[in-house]
Amino acid sequence: MGRDTAEVNARRIAVAVAAVLVLVGGVVAAVLLSGDEAEEAAEETTTTTEAEEPPPPPPVLPLTGLPVGDPVIAGRPALMVKVDSAPKALGRQAGLNAADVVYVEMVEGGVTRLAAVYHSVDAEVGPVRSARSTDVTLAANLNRPLFAFSGANQGVLDQVRGANLVDLGYDAHPGLYQSRGSGVLRFFVATPAFFGAAPPDSGPPPQHFTFRAQGEGVTAAGAEPSNGVAIAYPGQANTQVRYDPVPEGWARSQHGAPQAEASGARITATNVIVQFTDYREAGFRDVTGSPSPEAVLVGEGEAWVLTGGTLVRGRWSRPDPAAVTSFTDGAGQPIALTPGRTWIELAPPGTATPL
Repeated sequence: MGRDTAEVNARRIAVAVAAVLVLVGGVVAAVLLSGDEAEEAAEETTTTTEAEEPPPPPPVLPLTGLPVGDPVIAGRPALMVKVDSAPKALGRQAGLNAADVVYVEMVEGGVTRLAAVYHSVDAEVGPVRSARSTDVTLAANLNRPLFAFSGANQGVLDQVRGANLVDLGYDAHPGLYQSRGSGVLRFFVATPAFFGAAPPDSGPPPQHFTFRAQGEGVTAAGAEPSNGVAIAYPGQANTQVRYDPVPEGWARSQHGAPQAEASGARITATNVIVQFTDYREAGFRDVTGSPSPEAVLVGEGEAWVLTGGTLVRGRWSRPDPAAVTSFTDGAGQPIALTPGRTWIELAPPGTATPL
């Protein structure tokens, strides 16, 4: 009897152990299945999240913010060309509406001269004039740009030849220049010839501005509707400049008359920046003996930005020559420009008036 009872108990224990093993196996299987399902759910979530992320914005040109059409053009260096803007040159200018950026700098006697920067569009440009020491600092943040100009005094030439730029001036490469007539306004250039002369160590310029998306309104702090701006460069010449709003942006006038290229096309800019800039004597004199002014472009100061039909009063800052100049609004945020061409007036403080 005791033996039968022991056998019965043994069978019961075996059955119980088997049941426990089955139960444990089921739990393990369930856990494993839950883990697999969790991984699959996580993968599905990750896939869904990745699919919902917006695509990266398309690449844009560094000086205009417009979409890149030709990667070869986007990868070429910048070309800076000195262009006459004295009264006698008005009506003879060419190629300014093709420039990505145009700097207006004061030279002797209150006359202005232009440093037109080309990168995304080719053009015939002129009349080409001589270099100034201001140009060396303008070129310092363009990543070794090409520089076209028709002569300079020896002190400026020494600065140009020691700067981080490619000297393609007339003295070094006369074969690149076209001569139209005689006199100081005779030189013109075709930009493709200069881009073809670029050395391998000259690269594309860095992005110089913050741009708004196409069609996006101006949200900068303190932006106000604007009818334009007038600028009076001091000095004997007292160059007068005015910008008026037009559908394309801002139309330029000089000395009381609308400024147009030789083709008759009105000169316009998508954006205009008045960068209030002190000037100091450069240590050189022109052929008449007048001291040459040099714009102080490193440091900070006041800036007015005309963009999208508004005027934004802000600040400019450039900590060193290699740095890109930043333009910020009253809240310290970058002022976003409309994609397109930008003119920068390097005007002495107190010389501009809102219209």
